[in-house]
Amino acid sequence: MKKVLLTLITIIISLPHFAQGSSQSRNILDKAYANYENSKGIKIEFSFAASENKTVHMQQTGVAMVKGNKFKVETKDIETWYDGKTQWILLKEYNEVNISEPSIEEVASISPTALLGMYKSGYTLSEPINSKVNGKDASAITLTPTNSKSDFKQITVAIDKSNQTIVQVLLTLKNGVDNKIDITSYNTNYNFNDADFVFNKTKHPDVEVIDLR
Repeated sequence: MKKVLLTLITIIISLPHFAQGSSQSRNILDKAYANYENSKGIKIEFSFAASENKTVHMQQTGVAMVKGNKFKVETKDIETWYDGKTQWILLKEYNEVNISEPSIEEVASISPTALLGMYKSGYTLSEPINSKVNGKDASAITLTPTNSKSDFKQITVAIDKSNQTIVQVLLTLKNGVDNKIDITSYNTNYNFNDADFVFNKTKHPDVEVIDLR
């Protein structure tokens, strides 16, 4: 699930790397990216649902903060910080935090910077389809990976026509699981400190720290 949620952030920070397919879709994605590029930080509130054969297995809500290649994601069960080099994953149920310095390959599977390489390797873009998503007029663009080893069968991104922000992401995995991320709030007016993306032990004095570096 962590990977799926972070894919959302990945999409936001890597939109310019969708290099193939519809030029109209590229223009739409470039405008959405400009909202991120012109901001010192984005805060996103989202809901997440995972389903298989149209049966929902998991539903959660969460908050994500993004600044450059740094991010923080929090859900009911997990809190993750990544400062561009070191990653901290707080497992709330077990009251422990795992520290690691992901390799390029590991980052590619779990974090924004991780998936940048995957996006650079290529997705084919469909022509945009006008649709109503969460009550908003949106352009829906489907991205199909050119890399046969990708975990995703396809990704559909819905962009709000009025303000060029992402309102929904649908991910279809090769294992048959469908994931839907609805953006309930998207704010580009934040100026985050770098410390916001680093685990602060003093704020979690009772947490067991497991250093995997």
